[in-house]
Amino acid sequence: MNKQGTITFLEKVRIQARVLVPLIKAFERELGSDRARSLAREALQNSVRQSYAKLREKNPGNPVELIPGGIALFAEDALEYEVIVHTSEVFDFNVTKCAYADFYKAMGEPDLGFLFVCEQDHAIAEGLGSDLEFRRTQTIMQGATHCDFRFRHITIGSDPNNDSLGEP
Repeated sequence: MNKQGTITFLEKVRIQARVLVPLIKAFERELGSDRARSLAREALQNSVRQSYAKLREKNPGNPVELIPGGIALFAEDALEYEVIVHTSEVFDFNVTKCAYADFYKAMGEPDLGFLFVCEQDHAIAEGLGSDLEFRRTQTIMQGATHCDFRFRHITIGSDPNNDSLGEP
């Protein structure tokens, strides 16, 4: 628990994993790995997308402004990160230490960690709106040295050929 006496996001992930990992393993035996993971991905992403769409409804405006607060929530006891660019239109950061990856790797299930944790980042961005562009090319969960998060607010009339997200 955190200083406020509430359960942290990392603790929630650990609790969920105790249910989700055996569940997905049972589904894999019955349906095959690809089908079971596809169904899990679709269900989880739909749920996450809807939750973040509701958040955006309550917080209209520039979605990039919501990212730093969300990162603080996910990072509380789980992530170390460095901010690369933080403006009103762009928020780029690299995660350099990830307890989510450590947890799933210790379980011997980094692929499921990627499915249950990392793949939800795209659904979060989609839920926050079509005026938010998100890019991530690598994750610690998949063996990289860091996760590269790139967020950009897309405004009406912006040049779609302008790749201001830059290279990771």
